Amino acid sequence: MAAAAAELSAAGVGSPRPDAEWLATYVLGVERSRLPLAAGFTPDELARYRRLVARRAGREPLQHLLGSAAFRHLELAVGPGVFVPRPETELLAEWGIAQARRVAAERPGTAPVVVDLCSGSGAIALSVAYELPAAAVYAVERSARALDWLRRNAADRAAAGDPPIRVVAADVTDPGLLAELTGRVDVLLCNPPYVPAGTDVPPEVADHDPADAVFGGTDGLAVIRPVVRRAAELLAPGGVVGIEHDDTHPVAVPALFTADGRYADVTGHPDLAGRPRFSTARRAS
Repeated sequence: MAAAAAELSAAGVGSPRPDAEWLATYVLGVERSRLPLAAGFTPDELARYRRLVARRAGREPLQHLLGSAAFRHLELAVGPGVFVPRPETELLAEWGIAQARRVAAERPGTAPVVVDLCSGSGAIALSVAYELPAAAVYAVERSARALDWLRRNAADRAAAGDPPIRVVAADVTDPGLLAELTGRVDVLLCNPPYVPAGTDVPPEVADHDPADAVFGGTDGLAVIRPVVRRAAELLAPGGVVGIEHDDTHPVAVPALFTADGRYADVTGHPDLAGRPRFSTARRAS
């Protein structure tokens, strides 16, 4: 593992030692905390480990090699064709779950309606369903390849006992999106493509994440603008929306909420590193 970590470090991988350890746990089939007690690699396991390390050194995402990504309390299947969920998005999910819990407490016996736009792997939607089983959760995704991963994860979580979510194949920029839910949504969450076109991104993103799940037009707001408009129509009076955005958007996204004229309580939220990460607003009555 020390040799693997050195190889990954030389290749520019940002977390060489943890990645070397995760790959070892994957090959050995042990918990990471049990690695010091592992007997070691068989010759076949060592050969497999070296192949995986070489692929990671080639900047293939760790999650693609492991076949899954951790998100809050869940382990979700990911691979080519779907955006790998990031830890910072857990903060948006946490905020949304807290808002949905508030609605559930205020309206006992009524299921909060939660919508996850640009759902990708389903990380946000499935976390809501897992942590708040009373919620009625909708996950919207356009990409056919991402929908395959979303449906797989939704089926896996339902088989594990979570309430089923509603998977909707649709474009979030469609003005008629989820017309049947107009004025009924309590919490709307969205992690859209928001990186401005032309921005340098790591090879793991540039070569493996779908470009249409990363880049949001020249200024990064091409998807966020129509989402702000449609959210105002979908939300019930007092309903809330949270949108993740680029760290260059702490003024631009709140300004879109304010300019729309149908929102109140517009607020920006930082991530754990203090960078602007998502903005929220409440649908005015």
